[in-house]
Amino acid sequence: MTTALQDRFGRSIDYLRLSVTDRCDLRCSYCMPQGFNDYGEPVDWLTFEEITRVVAAFTRLGTSKFRLTGGEPLLRRNISELAARLKRIEGVEDLSLSTNATQLARHAAALKAAGVSRLNVSLDSLCAERVLNITRRDALASVLDGLVVAKSAGFAPIKINMVVMAGVNEDEITAMADFCLEHGFVLRLIETMPVGDTGRNAGFVDLQPIRKQLQSRYGMVDGLVAGGGPARYLVTADGRFSIGFITPMSQHFCETCNRVRLTVDGTLYLCLGDDSKFELRPLLRSGISDAGLESAIREAIELKPEKHEFREQPGKIIRIMSATGG
Repeated sequence: MTTALQDRFGRSIDYLRLSVTDRCDLRCSYCMPQGFNDYGEPVDWLTFEEITRVVAAFTRLGTSKFRLTGGEPLLRRNISELAARLKRIEGVEDLSLSTNATQLARHAAALKAAGVSRLNVSLDSLCAERVLNITRRDALASVLDGLVVAKSAGFAPIKINMVVMAGVNEDEITAMADFCLEHGFVLRLIETMPVGDTGRNAGFVDLQPIRKQLQSRYGMVDGLVAGGGPARYLVTADGRFSIGFITPMSQHFCETCNRVRLTVDGTLYLCLGDDSKFELRPLLRSGISDAGLESAIREAIELKPEKHEFREQPGKIIRIMSATGG
């Protein structure tokens, strides 16, 4: 499908990442400052009706892929109801969700029934003590339980997102790969990004040498895996196992960027590495027409920069990741 929504650099915008809450039950060191409690007020959150209007407007402009994110999206009350509403919108071809999986065991069946087809699960270590140190919560057992239930519910693929951090978990990459191979999960390794002080202090690891090591170890070749994101994948010859690499620092993907982010308060961020934004909530609450909303979205997309400046200006972004949307 060729989308009608293009930025000024000719990139088609066919993917919206939609934050439904800024709250999270974990406090991952690379995402949220210790002691952080500067959350938005629910009265400022987009309602389900407002979210549905925005998604419908994006579909009319040609966007077809949508991902529910947070914070932790499973903390939003009646999240499965929202998913079902969105899946009924004509033009929503792919609806997925990112989660830390602590609440997944009790939500998986309802999410699957609502039409969510794919899950991304954050899991940075298989060691309970390390998970405690990274997330500041004793969360590993509940995450693993959630994965078991989600797999039984029929989610496929389930992608495991591992943020690789120097001196923290880089020695666990092979163990995580073996775990994903055993359980039929897709592993995605992610470089830290300088989004806020939390991201800048997380311990960057260049994934290019690791990619070569894993390619050799598992006998992998370049391949494709379903999804709308920026990962570059290796797959085994039999197709049983895939590893994705999200490398905004060592090999950025700006020239093919197809996505924007909408925060729970209705702010469109056009790039993780740029402060350009567009406020939709005031327009929604002042009675804007559907045509006006589409026009506003087109205007917002024109603000999308050609590329991030994480290398050139690592201190540029002061907002934190949890407030931007996953």
